[in-house]
Amino acid sequence: MNADYLTPEQNRQLRRWEHWNRGYFIFAFISLVILLVFSSRLGLSSDQSWGPLGLFIAALITPIIILQMRLACPACGHHIGWQAKLLAPSRCRHCKRFLQARQSD
Repeated sequence: MNADYLTPEQNRQLRRWEHWNRGYFIFAFISLVILLVFSSRLGLSSDQSWGPLGLFIAALITPIIILQMRLACPACGHHIGWQAKLLAPSRCRHCKRFLQARQSD
């Protein structure tokens, strides 16, 4: 039955990804709100052009995509990708392993 769960090291690796993913998402969300609210005051956009603002938005969103695509099941190495949202899913679709360590009783 232990084969259905991650080892403690694999679990730490997955939780580290979740920590970075959640932290960057919060940073990007706050930054996007600030950019969109103050973009005209900062001179990043006007009525006719969104040029520099579009570059900043792309620069904030690109790491989110990279973080999502880097997530792989620690047990089988299969890329989970968009199956994960902000946190890792409960099971790997490929190897059916629970993506958590077994809790000691």
